Amino acid sequence: MGTHSAPEPVYLTFCTCPDAQTAQSLAQTLVAERLAACVNIMPGVVSLYRWQDKIETDTEVLLMIKTTERQVAALAARIETLHPYDVPEVISHPITTGNKNYLDWVRQCTANNQ
Repeated sequence: MGTHSAPEPVYLTFCTCPDAQTAQSLAQTLVAERLAACVNIMPGVVSLYRWQDKIETDTEVLLMIKTTERQVAALAARIETLHPYDVPEVISHPITTGNKNYLDWVRQCTANNQ
C-alpha cells in the first residue's frame, strides 16, 4: 500500500473593515495575489467593542476569506500592511468539513502563490 497524505487544511478568516471601499480593495488584492480563493463581503455588520478603555459601536463591513493553512500567515501579514486600523481583526479558523470539490477549488486557487 502506498502512503496517502491528507489534503491541505482550508481556513476561514474573518476581517472587519471600516467601509465598503476598504473591504472591496482588500478583497480584490487578496484574491489577485492568490492569498485567498474567495472573499465574501458582508456590509452592515454592527460591532460593539472596547477601544482605549471606551466602549465603541461602529458599522463595519465583514470579510469572510477562504484560504489554505499554508497561506494564513502571509494573508494576515498582507491584511495588516494594507488595513487602515491600528489593530485589524484577523481571525482564522480551520474548516473541518465541507464540499470536497469546493475545498479542492480553494486549494487550487491559492496553490500558485509561493
